[in-house]
Amino acid sequence: MAENWRFFKKRAPGAAIAAVVKADAYGLGAVSASRALAQAGARVFFTATFGEAIRVRKALGEGPQIFVLNGPTEKDAALYAEAKLTPILNSLAQIKLWDARGAAGLHIDTGMNRLGVGPDELSQSMIALKGASLALVMSHLACGSGLKHEMNAVQLKRFIDAASLFPKAPLSLAATAGALIGPDYHFDLIRPGVGLYGSGGLDADNPALIPAALIEAPILQVRDVEAGETFGYGGSFKAAQKMRAATVALGYADGYLRSLSGRGYGVLGGAKRPILGRVSMDLTIIDVTGCAEAAPGAMVEFLGPNAPLDEIAALAGTAPYEILTTFAGTVRKTGART
Repeated sequence: MAENWRFFKKRAPGAAIAAVVKADAYGLGAVSASRALAQAGARVFFTATFGEAIRVRKALGEGPQIFVLNGPTEKDAALYAEAKLTPILNSLAQIKLWDARGAAGLHIDTGMNRLGVGPDELSQSMIALKGASLALVMSHLACGSGLKHEMNAVQLKRFIDAASLFPKAPLSLAATAGALIGPDYHFDLIRPGVGLYGSGGLDADNPALIPAALIEAPILQVRDVEAGETFGYGGSFKAAQKMRAATVALGYADGYLRSLSGRGYGVLGGAKRPILGRVSMDLTIIDVTGCAEAAPGAMVEFLGPNAPLDEIAALAGTAPYEILTTFAGTVRKTGART
């Protein structure tokens, strides 16, 4: 994670590089991740919720700045000051609720239509925030995963125009993918999230970031299977010839997506071993024909240096974000590398 953070620092030397550690650092553990990233040099952190931010504050102490992306609620607005947290204000209602209790960030919607103050609310927001201390003005790219997507330039212009209403505030538009588009998108602060954990967040041609997660599971049983036999529920794969198969202790209860049935692979003996049939709750079958290393207890890699996050996500028909966060809280962890 620390080395990936340094990658973004080199990519945007003129900007501060934050660390997004929401969703328990995408499932890898927000406490250990935040400490490692702070040691690398990160001084600004982002969480999604107040509860997440409290955990990170306890892990880091009083120094770093911690933004809460979802903003304040009636239940927690009065608690930010004591915890020294900074909310991102996403609407006129949150601006009113915050009522200039302290420094805050402002999220401007430039085309995502998710969170943020809309273009028709900017004038009212400027009036409501008059005299308030703005620690950040930010927006979020909807199509940053496509470096040449026309929406990026549209949002860039909208952001520059909107941010001109708040000339004294630091600016942030780019997350992981946006940081890779180019310096015009860097502004004062970049907010890498999935990039810290091993994915460039792009649809293609991702940079070679270091995998921060390793998922391995042991072989429970190895068997020889005759031609014509099928594997797993539904018999969705039939052996065309005699094969050797291994049953591994990993399944969708551990967060290994069922959509990887017949598409994914495990790595053993330096080679990719295709999944045979369906991934089940606790077990997955792989083809180990001709693999001398296949034996009960041997560890098979399903995510890591030899099974890259972006590649596994593509095979599953999803995004690398979902791969990591789906493992969160489900995989029977033996450790996390930071």
